[in-house]
Amino acid sequence: MSSPETPETPDPFGELLREAMAGADRFGHRQHVRLSWLAVRRHGSATALDLVGDGIRRTAAKAGAPQKFHVTMTRAWMELVAHHADAATDFEDFAARHPELLDKDLLARHYRPETLTSDQARTTWVEPDLVPFP
Repeated sequence: MSSPETPETPDPFGELLREAMAGADRFGHRQHVRLSWLAVRRHGSATALDLVGDGIRRTAAKAGAPQKFHVTMTRAWMELVAHHADAATDFEDFAARHPELLDKDLLARHYRPETLTSDQARTTWVEPDLVPFP
């Protein structure tokens, strides 16, 4: 679990978030994918999932909207990005190789709408119920 940044202990999530947001005025889907890609490349899939999940959960809570954190959506995007993480030299190259990841509706190919909007999916991991991930 990552901890808040102090001068003695930098926050890895905060560092990734700053880099993912470089040149952006809001945290949209592209920045989310970039954040996930950066985390996987630097920390490996399992650590990246914990790092990003905890960071997004903390960010949502700090913003007064803890209900915005969605366990299944966070893990699903991390798994999809990790599966496609390859030898791309930078994020623009990665995005060009895998444009489907920039489609924010991609999860609809893998999940029924009622599954993703369920309380269970919001609070725990739920496997895809339409098409498994690659």
